[in-house]
Amino acid sequence: MIMIKEQYKYSELTSKIIGCAMTVHQTLGNGFQEVIYQRAMEIEMRLAGLHFSREHEMPIYYREKQIGTRRVDFLVEEVISVELKATTKLEDVYFAQAINYLEAYNLEIGLLINFGETSLNFKRLTNKKYKAIQSQKSYKSNKS
Repeated sequence: MIMIKEQYKYSELTSKIIGCAMTVHQTLGNGFQEVIYQRAMEIEMRLAGLHFSREHEMPIYYREKQIGTRRVDFLVEEVISVELKATTKLEDVYFAQAINYLEAYNLEIGLLINFGETSLNFKRLTNKKYKAIQSQKSYKSNKS
């Protein structure tokens, strides 16, 4: 089990997601296409009791007009976006893309996980432009 200090928002939740990714990477290794890791993550996150939607379609707005949609690989507990990659190295463009999704969806926290390297590589991302809104559902820790 991964131990992360509780100083970060949703650290218990992100720890669970990263733990699932570690299990997938240890089992499959690197070298598969992204969709294979998506399917494996879906299985692991279900086993971990996480609630999520895969390839969750979210609207993109510009000046309060919807101009398109984008599918995030996973939206976990309605509060964490998870973007998966299967590349030899995480490039700056992937970080920019993941931050753009957080801002476009007004999500506070996201994970960028790369299965393509010899060791699992993951980054926790924070949306500095996040605006808390009343109608947004809040993550409820299910400790059972």
